[in-house]
Amino acid sequence: MTLPDQNPAGGRILVSQPSLNDRFFNRSVVMLAEHGPDGSFGFIVNKPARIKLSSVTGEFGTFDTDLYLGGPVQVNNLFYVHSKGDMIKGSLKIIEGVYWGGDMNEIRSLLASGKLTENDIRFYAGYSGWQPCQLDDEMKQNSWIVLDGMKKYVFGLRPAYLWKRIVLNLGKDFAPWVNYPDDPNMN
Repeated sequence: MTLPDQNPAGGRILVSQPSLNDRFFNRSVVMLAEHGPDGSFGFIVNKPARIKLSSVTGEFGTFDTDLYLGGPVQVNNLFYVHSKGDMIKGSLKIIEGVYWGGDMNEIRSLLASGKLTENDIRFYAGYSGWQPCQLDDEMKQNSWIVLDGMKKYVFGLRPAYLWKRIVLNLGKDFAPWVNYPDDPNMN
């Protein structure tokens, strides 16, 4: 398979090479919200943190869902991506059907009323960020493959298997990646 344009941009995803030996980014899929001369910003979308939102905050009442690891930056802060940009003031569109941020009071109200469900919103501890030119340097080192973002990458089922599904869909040239050891030194 010939890969599409490999230039990072807001609304595109980064798929890590299997040799990227980093605690946060190993076998990760990152949805980029922004990429430009001031740096890059996004969220790892395939790493459930194995804890519930209610274990880190009680500000959402009875609503509870899985918390995700968004990246290594500001891991003590909560960020969110949702699909209801038309209902939440201040939301910033990443791609069609995927927005980040917005008015927290509206988020709470929509969650309490059931108009916003766990299928519509993901909460992240931390985010993924790169200084100016840092991601470009990582691209030169072949650390990432860049693909167009899709709503299903953010809100799809079984996010922990997303990296593998995407790699297998890239075709036979990439299929061996799924068998690479997590730690190449253990090979």
